[in-house]
Amino acid sequence: MSALNITFRTDATSQIGTGHFMRCLTLAVALESQGAHIRFISRNLPAHLGEMLKAKRMDFVALPNESAGEVGGDLAHSQWLGASQTQDAHATVQALSDRQWDWIVVDHYALDARWESAVRGSTKKILAIDDIADRRHDCDVLLDQNFYSDMHSRYDGKVSAHCVQLLGPRYALLRDEFRQLRAQVKPRSGEVKKILVFFGGVDADNYTGLALDALATLANKAIKIDVVIGTQHPNREQIQQTCDAQGYACHVQTSRMAELMAEADLAIGAGGSATWERCCLGLPAIVFSIAENQEQASRALANQGVVYLGSKEVFATEIERAMRYLFVSTRLHEMSVRAAELVDGQGARRLSDVLFRGVCQ
Repeated sequence: MSALNITFRTDATSQIGTGHFMRCLTLAVALESQGAHIRFISRNLPAHLGEMLKAKRMDFVALPNESAGEVGGDLAHSQWLGASQTQDAHATVQALSDRQWDWIVVDHYALDARWESAVRGSTKKILAIDDIADRRHDCDVLLDQNFYSDMHSRYDGKVSAHCVQLLGPRYALLRDEFRQLRAQVKPRSGEVKKILVFFGGVDADNYTGLALDALATLANKAIKIDVVIGTQHPNREQIQQTCDAQGYACHVQTSRMAELMAEADLAIGAGGSATWERCCLGLPAIVFSIAENQEQASRALANQGVVYLGSKEVFATEIERAMRYLFVSTRLHEMSVRAAELVDGQGARRLSDVLFRGVCQ
């Protein structure tokens, strides 16, 4: 069989964050390793992410910016698109006109069944990646890698009867280094020697800075602190200065995230895709839902004893309370074991196999 042609439609901006792009890239790498030809289609993609695609020799097409007066829609996240769905679909079809595609993978809260129907003539099948279940899809496969108490009914009435639904952390899209390191880490013992602070690739509201302020009040120099931020962080210089003053290690746009998580005993961070990276390596976490779409999944995991869920309204107080709660009991060890049971790091391989089988049937 000839190599598959697979394209990804996703964006990354200060408003959207980088999580959608990064999980698509993880899947793309897994597919390319099996011989697939990959193309990314995005609008306003940050330069450093474009460089990632270039380094991996993946095709990239930048969509045009549309006039502000024509941007809009009836979805909760329509403004994230920078165009109408009709405009975006037309531009995407143009970007795919050089060949027939086996799959379009769409990961975007501002695109729904109308967009998917409009691009069907350019592909054999469509995979939609979603988290929030707030719109209909016209797709052959739907992936929602999150954990919810109602995850098996979340998409009732939102996808067709023939759509294959891949639900839960079994399909979490993680880079291969997480799977590799998983075999080397053990459940945390309960003694905290190193803490990892990471609030996503953008962290526009600077939760990282708030966490550093809270940790400074603990005045425990025996605990080492690793801080990870992206190149786009709006308070990058200030955070680096704080880390220097406090003796913390600051990592900017690091490629060592899996190693840092494996070395840590506790994480402080946001919900979202980093949740599954932490779980794969059995890393207990104090989690703050810094976006509305993180709230439900984070609460479900807190109810399962996988994370400690804090309130962002009383940030510093919650970190202090969580530290006291976790340090004086066996809960850290229990959280580590439960987290590791949820995610085995094989999700990208499982999904890649689904896509390859999908055009062979």
